This record gives sequence, C-alpha cells and structure tokens, in this order.
Amino acid sequence: MLQDADALPQLIGEYKPLDQWQTHLNQVFYRLRGDQLRSYYQTFASADFRLAHALATDYYEQVTKRERAQARQSSPPSSLTVLEVGPGNGNLAACFLTHLQALDKQGTIYPRVRYVMVDWEQPVLDGALAHSDLAAHRDRVDSHCGSIEHVAGLAEGSVDRVFCNELWNDLPTKLLAKHGGDIEEEYIRPNLSEFLHAQIRDWSGFVRAFQEKDLEALKTFPPFLDELVWEKEYRKVEWKDVPYRKTIVEFLQVIDPEVLVPVNLGAFAVLKEAKRLLAPDAVGLSVFDAGTGDLKVLNDPDKPCYGQFGGQYSFMINFALVEDVAKHLGFKETTLEAQREFVGRSLNTNVITLMDLLATHPSAGPKLQAWEQDRLVLKTIRALDETFESPYRRRLAFPLGPNIPPEERETLGAILRSLKETGIPDTVAYVTEEELTRAQRDLEAIGYDPDTIAMAMSAPPSSIEYCHFTCR
Repeated sequence: MLQDADALPQLIGEYKPLDQWQTHLNQVFYRLRGDQLRSYYQTFASADFRLAHALATDYYEQVTKRERAQARQSSPPSSLTVLEVGPGNGNLAACFLTHLQALDKQGTIYPRVRYVMVDWEQPVLDGALAHSDLAAHRDRVDSHCGSIEHVAGLAEGSVDRVFCNELWNDLPTKLLAKHGGDIEEEYIRPNLSEFLHAQIRDWSGFVRAFQEKDLEALKTFPPFLDELVWEKEYRKVEWKDVPYRKTIVEFLQVIDPEVLVPVNLGAFAVLKEAKRLLAPDAVGLSVFDAGTGDLKVLNDPDKPCYGQFGGQYSFMINFALVEDVAKHLGFKETTLEAQREFVGRSLNTNVITLMDLLATHPSAGPKLQAWEQDRLVLKTIRALDETFESPYRRRLAFPLGPNIPPEERETLGAILRSLKETGIPDTVAYVTEEELTRAQRDLEAIGYDPDTIAMAMSAPPSSIEYCHFTCR
C-alpha cells in the first residue's frame, strides 16, 4: 500500500523494519532540519515555563521531605544529579533551575544540584547550552554527547532525578500485530515522489547519499523529506532483534488479531538505563509524551499509531506496555496521569493548554482558513496579555502565513508588535484558571463563553493524551 496512491514511486531503499527506517530518517531529519524544529512542531517545554516550574516545585518538595527523614537518621546531605535526556533547546533546564533556585530560599538544595543534559547530537547540546536563561546556572550544568542507552561518565546508582520530555515518540518503535499463529511487524521501504524525481539530475548520487546519510551531499539536492512515499508490508518478527520478548508476547494476548500496536523499543532502552543510574532512594524518572495506557484504545484498529512531521516519524507511546517493561526491569512503583493534572497539582491551580482554550471558541474548527485561525490565536493571546505575567522575557515567535489578505496582515502584525515580552510565551503553553478569570471580559469580547471554558477546564483526558509517566 502506498500512502499517496497518486504518486508514482521512485525506489530509494529496500524493505526494512519500521524502527530501522525511523532511526535512519530521524538522524537525517535532525542533521538537516535541527535548527528548524519549531517550524514543524513545538513542545510544552520549548518556550513555555510551566512544565519546568511544576517539575522544580515537585522536586523541591520531594527532596525536602526525604532529607527531613534522613536528618532523623543522621544521614549527611548528598550531591544531587539531575539528568535530562534529550534537552531540546535548553528551555526546560533553564526554567527548572531558575525556579528551583527561587524556591530554595535557604540554599540547601539548589547549590548541590548538578544538571546533566544528554543527547546524541552535539549541535543540539550546543544550542541547549547557549540558552540565554542558562547563563546564570552554567556552573552546575554539564552535557554529554553520546548514546542515551548508556550514559558514559555516570556511575550506577548516582542519579537522583531523570527527565525525558517529548523524546520517546521519536525513538525506535516497532508496529506489531498478531496474524494467524504468528506475530508480525510492519516493514516499510522509501520512494520519492515523481515530482521531485524529475528535479534531481544525479539520481544515483542522491540515492547513494540518502542511503549513506551523507549530509553534505544531501544538502546539494532539493529538500526531499516531505516528498517521501512509503510502501508497507508485514513480515514475521525476527525476535533475536527484539528485547523483552516474553513481556511483549504476553501483552499482545489481550490485543485482537490484526490490530497494530506500538512497541516503543527506544523507550524501553531509556527505562533500562534509568534503572541503572537511579539511586535506591532517588526521586525517580519522569517522562512526558503523547500516548495512552488504555487497553480499549490500544485495541482500536483505527487509532493513530504515528504521525509525520517534516518527514519524521513520531509515534504514540504505548504506556500500558511501557509499564509492563518497567516492572520487568525491577521498578517498584509506576504511575500514569494526564500531564495537565501533574502541572496543575504541582502549581496548586487548575490549568488548560492554550490550544484547548482555542478549541472552545464557537468559530474554531476546520471551516476556518489558516489565516483566520492565526487571527483567532493572536486575538486570544492579546486578550490574555493584559493579565498574564511571565517571570521570563520572551518575544512570541509567530510567523504570519503567506495567504493573509493585505489589510488583515497589517492588523495581525500590529497585534504581534503590541504583545509584551512577559506575556504568553508560545502557542503551546499552559494558562491557569486565575488568568482566565481575570481575562474573562476580554475573552468574552472576542466570542468565548465562560461556561464552555469551565467545562473544558474540568473535562477528562482524551483517549490519546499528553501524559506524565513516573517510575522509581
């Protein structure tokens, strides 16, 4: 099956398991487009501060509670290593350390923190370390470039806290299903659209550069990641390449035949390394990502197992299987909750994402043109701007699309220029119940209904949701 039935494929690779091509693509994607990530997707930590503040609050409270107990046992205070796997642009680290320092008025915790950022791409680490708000904390920030499956330089049992934000969905993942008496996995092979094939003169050179991940050569060809066309087929699983076979097979017993489920091998590898690194009394691992632990959802043949952003595969997380693997590895305690619940609880308030707020507007939906959606977003942010006060100075990055009528372009440009630097930092951001209440009049003026917002604030999580998974 071709994803694009109208495309005439030009083969550029052979059939391989999905996770192998995913790894290949992600390496090419990050090296070609690593400096353009926010053009393809944004995370809840790339500009907003509330997830980081929630983590800092939670960490401060847990360490304080633990050390009160240790004081009764006359245990001396220890150093505190915090590990972030996949640090993105460094914003989560900067906001976490800034807020932890502000909370730690007695100076008993923050001065002992060593914050280690780990990524397999040095340019990503360089960008994270260059974050302006990290400058004040550079004396306690280290970086490690290498495999996240084994973090060299950190001893077993030496880490107190591990963060992993919206990384697992990019890590190697297989799609498995029962078929007859066997378990099969999805294989894919890449083709290039006929449109782009016609523009490439040195075809054999392009194919060789793609297969060898020759980035310098690939940069000489037209952008191709958005023009990939994938064929699929299903083959029996080669179990010698798959860890935790018994756990996976047992999990699949509750899944109907022919129903594909994600098996997040990269997530399992992070779990295994976290188990090695975390101290016996560590606060533990926190993972934030989109997925589900609901077996009814996982058993739905029509669920979206993955999406593609700029040519890159991004998978939902099968938290039910992740939990089984965590128990297999020896973690004694695991929890799964909506990410929004964790942020609200840690900050002692109710929160809603800006995107969920926008969805409550009566005009929101597919009927709006792209520029009309931009207009609604900017008017909503302006309505919140008067009462929202960020502790950080950030200019909202909001590129205006190309198809805006001239008079509207000037209006929207004026709104953008009028927004303060301490206002909403991003379109992917959390807003508190108190901020919505203070801005209620301005929100009503552009069509929002307070009762609908209140319903959204108390709505249960979606079937596939941004979740907070912990284990210790």
